[in-house]
Amino acid sequence: MAKWGEGDPRWIVEERADATNVNNWHWTERDVSGWSSQRLRQLLLGVRVQGSEGVAQLTSIDQLDGEASINNRKGKLIFFYEWQLRASWLGTSSGGVKSRGSVSVSNLSDENDVDELDISVSLCKDQPSTPLLELMTAAGVPEVRRVLGEYVQQLKSEFSQEMILPAATGPRPPRPPQPELKNRIKSSETQVSSASMCSSSSAPCPTGQRILTSNFNLNETFQTSPDELYRTFINQEFVQVFTRSAAVVDGRHGGRFLLLDGSVSGEFTKLVPDQRIEMRWRFRTWPSEHYASVRLQLDERGHETRLRMQCRGVPAGEEDSTREGWARFYFQAIKQTFGY
Repeated sequence: MAKWGEGDPRWIVEERADATNVNNWHWTERDVSGWSSQRLRQLLLGVRVQGSEGVAQLTSIDQLDGEASINNRKGKLIFFYEWQLRASWLGTSSGGVKSRGSVSVSNLSDENDVDELDISVSLCKDQPSTPLLELMTAAGVPEVRRVLGEYVQQLKSEFSQEMILPAATGPRPPRPPQPELKNRIKSSETQVSSASMCSSSSAPCPTGQRILTSNFNLNETFQTSPDELYRTFINQEFVQVFTRSAAVVDGRHGGRFLLLDGSVSGEFTKLVPDQRIEMRWRFRTWPSEHYASVRLQLDERGHETRLRMQCRGVPAGEEDSTREGWARFYFQAIKQTFGY
């Protein structure tokens, strides 16, 4: 350590552009557990495999315990991460029989290569033997291993540039691009929180503009129970699975949602568990602050659920595209993903 007044150059902060951590001499640490948790969930919920046995998809993350950090000492980056996770999977056999199970990973850490991860697949205790277990073992395990490797690669590339700080006289390394979706979600959440409803036919909007609107109804049948279908619409993890993208879904009365890369946003205005979902709903290209009113009624029909949809207040000229969007990105996507 330098004597008082000698001015050890390692501590002369004024020579740095940001006046801190001269020449990266100090040990610095950055906690990336929050980012890691979110990214692992997004990657794992995108796992879907298909074969002659049927199709299977990870549907929820039941356990995700651990931490991750990046450390810098004199310009050398050291990555620490350790996670234990368990996810549920849902499969539909080629004969239409559904099965449930779980996937567990106990040793995702910086001490193990991706090829060394212990990944186990099992069926729920009440589930009979099914070829879908073989599908998940043969195809699901490699896919889980692949996305976990993608997480590690992104962890090491996403933040490494920002951990090595520039000198005042030296070139400043470029900042890595931030995830566009995160920025869009934050921006759209602000828009959602300040928006007010304007959905009745020819209703005046806050800007004073009168918007001509139209209505439509849709009916669809799903091979599942009302409680499962209800949960599919209001549970964030389920929504991320069938839309195959990050989403923000607060599944309670007054809760807001944002999905499909920020293209769709709104608010749940009434929820009757396993029976009815009402919401304010808008597409990004609609006139500012204009929302349609959507009502989803779920009726049990034996082993099926009949969904009756009423959509009121769609801007004139947007009726066909909105109807097709609901049919494709909601109803068809749910059926294809979960086998409903």
